[in-house]
Amino acid sequence: MRSFFDCIPCFIRQALDSARFATPDEAVQERVLREALWAGARMDLRQTPPAMAQGIHRAIRLFTSQDDPYREAKDWSNRIALAWYPTLRTWVEDSAKPLETAVRLAIAGNVIDFGVNSRLSEADVHQSITHALSEPLEGDLEEFTAACSEVDQVLYLADNAGEIVFDRLLIEQLPAGKVTVGVRGSPVINDATLADARAAGLHEVAQIIENGSDAPGTLLDDCSEPFRDRFERADLVIAKGQGNYETLSEVDREVYFLLKAKCSVIARHIGCEQGAMVLERSHKLAAKGD
Repeated sequence: MRSFFDCIPCFIRQALDSARFATPDEAVQERVLREALWAGARMDLRQTPPAMAQGIHRAIRLFTSQDDPYREAKDWSNRIALAWYPTLRTWVEDSAKPLETAVRLAIAGNVIDFGVNSRLSEADVHQSITHALSEPLEGDLEEFTAACSEVDQVLYLADNAGEIVFDRLLIEQLPAGKVTVGVRGSPVINDATLADARAAGLHEVAQIIENGSDAPGTLLDDCSEPFRDRFERADLVIAKGQGNYETLSEVDREVYFLLKAKCSVIARHIGCEQGAMVLERSHKLAAKGD
């Protein structure tokens, strides 16, 4: 998915938010903001939004001398989500449709996105959870259920720290021993890394693989060869969140996307209302001509 005009102010806002996360030094914040403005002026709109964001966040880490500016926010997200996990697991186990409940809760967890909402609160997470089981779901759940039952290798592409605890609920409903979880190779925004996946206990239910990239999405050309090989060989790819959607919605293979359409650009591209809970199969988008 290419970038759009509306992406540019979002990049600038995200750069300033990230600089403030990283340092209270206004001189450094100004340097980051000016770098983002310069990058926005030169931006190639044919690139995906995460490709643009990758460069900006590399500059932020360089200027602030912090390898992981969102570390504290990620730890907070994991703690909040893990506190909810026993209750949510009971909801799934007691549900008449456990896979659907797990899908809905996994999508609810996509609200934990500091790239979109730097002021995310525990109340926001609570609200997303409580609405998850009653909100309309955009997508074909029966088709997804059938796809999940016929696979030998599943690659589940994670999105954010904290959110990955919600992903665990869905992974536990997938064929046991057949799931590999892909995480970012290096820190960027609050995207999940190997440390976050282990904190969420994903190593107990799936194999974990790093993708070798520091982009807030899955830029296949920037990923490691072992990851790309796993991506190609997987019978089923499930991709969480907007960054993975932006980078993989037009790849030449089937991918199931699970996300909240938090951004108006994403909502228009998918053809849904902003804020919708989405379960979308990639080949359908190609059929629409997007």
